[in-house]
Amino acid sequence: MGRLNVAADQNDQCAWSCLRKEAAAYATKEPALSSFLHATILEQENLGAALVNHLSGKLATTDFTPLKLRRVLTEALDADPTIIDSAARDLMATLDRDPACRTCLQAFLYFKGYMAVQTHRFAHALYNQGRDLIAFHLQNRSSENFGVDINPAARIGHGIMLDHATGFVMGETAVIGNDCSILQGVTLGGTGKADEDRHPKIGNRVLIGAGASVLGNIKIGDDSKIAANSVVLKPVSAKCTVAGVPAKPVGGACLESPAQTMDHSIGDAK
Repeated sequence: MGRLNVAADQNDQCAWSCLRKEAAAYATKEPALSSFLHATILEQENLGAALVNHLSGKLATTDFTPLKLRRVLTEALDADPTIIDSAARDLMATLDRDPACRTCLQAFLYFKGYMAVQTHRFAHALYNQGRDLIAFHLQNRSSENFGVDINPAARIGHGIMLDHATGFVMGETAVIGNDCSILQGVTLGGTGKADEDRHPKIGNRVLIGAGASVLGNIKIGDDSKIAANSVVLKPVSAKCTVAGVPAKPVGGACLESPAQTMDHSIGDAK
């Protein structure tokens, strides 16, 4: 456990150091944003405090003020400190994989996918505490603000990049593993009206292209790739590329970790 805590601290410090360095540089370069950058990053104690402060401002309403929301998000963070390690990994993954992302600061402040995933992490922690109504409130606010709808009960690993994000839907019993990359318009949904375990289980290092739908309680294997606009109704083997409606294997085996390379090519269909 000690080694895991050290690793988590290192991820946190790496991301926080990146954010502070960039915020300080831009506070000088862009005076109009100086006050905002100081309040959002430079005057915060750590990544957790900055994340709570930033999301509370984004998600607050007239009745659920930023002050009240900061208190609730801090309680969620106290209940599940792993939120911050995951947030740090998500941030660095976005910087590494998205060629349009120039700085950690850009992703932290402005990327809807990043903010939506972090909102879900807080909502999930609250849901696990039995605070379901507040969790659903956060889900609703994330949907309204970011165009992303993730059920608070759904489980998401670390190192996630949700690129562009708009239209992403994730059902109650869906699971996403570690180090996955997912584009806009993706649905991880169920079929029919069954109320049991009914949503997909996405493995580690999976790449899911824009507009793809993965439906039902099916397993998507590690290092697999789902092409854009595909409809996946059957399990997908590890390191397999699938495409089409309904999706079928194409183009041979994937290279290791397609989510890292972000290579959406599928080769020739068999």
